[in-house]
Amino acid sequence: MPHTASDTDEARPLVQLRGIVKSFGHHTVLTDVDLTVNRGEHVVIFGPSGSGKSTLLRSINLLEYPTSGSVCVDGIEYGPGIAGETPTARGKARDLRERVGMVFQQFNLFPHLTALDNVSIALRRVKGISRAKADELAAQQLDRVGLGAKLASYPSMLSGGQQQRVAIARALVMDPSVMLFDEPTSALDPEMVGEVLAVMRELAATGMTMIVVTHEMGFAREIGDQNVFMDAGCIVEQGGREIFERPAEERTRTFLEAIIP
Repeated sequence: MPHTASDTDEARPLVQLRGIVKSFGHHTVLTDVDLTVNRGEHVVIFGPSGSGKSTLLRSINLLEYPTSGSVCVDGIEYGPGIAGETPTARGKARDLRERVGMVFQQFNLFPHLTALDNVSIALRRVKGISRAKADELAAQQLDRVGLGAKLASYPSMLSGGQQQRVAIARALVMDPSVMLFDEPTSALDPEMVGEVLAVMRELAATGMTMIVVTHEMGFAREIGDQNVFMDAGCIVEQGGREIFERPAEERTRTFLEAIIP
């Protein structure tokens, strides 16, 4: 049964990260990161390569488990938590990933499965839905991303932009509460970027909660309700669309001047 948001649900943040630290051995990638994402909000994360953007995104669904800090989604604690605090409810990573859709730089489609099967397989294996119903739901999502005529196509028969749209449909079919996009256009040829961004714009228009790591600053300016600039594993600055015109921090200004004509 779909989750129906209560007044309490609406009042609390959908995603809340507090004090997130992530280290790989002696190398610290994230340092004391806090981020709050409300329902229906579109958050854009940008910054130089190696600044920790993708690691932060992957911490939200525990593909990277934080070294310390709190990962709270819809009021449920999934991360290690804050020392001395007892969460009211603690969830499992598998449950979290059913609620948090993710689209990667690489499409990660099964090459031996059609577009329809790539989208429906999780419904059958994770949610136990019958093949007929799973295929029906998968076809709806593929049509939603403009691929209703490609149900029987294998990944090798699709362009990069089409494959990424299959990957988006695959995430959407699980009916997630929030969608994470990790540089979804970076592996695409320039002429294919627009078709993926168009689908993301349409998702944003529906009120889908989205957290997007991207270098597409024009797109960021267009959809970003909250824009987060990261450098060296920290959030340097965050704000609304004004951050692109009037950044408060010198590091943000120099970065934007270097990448925006």
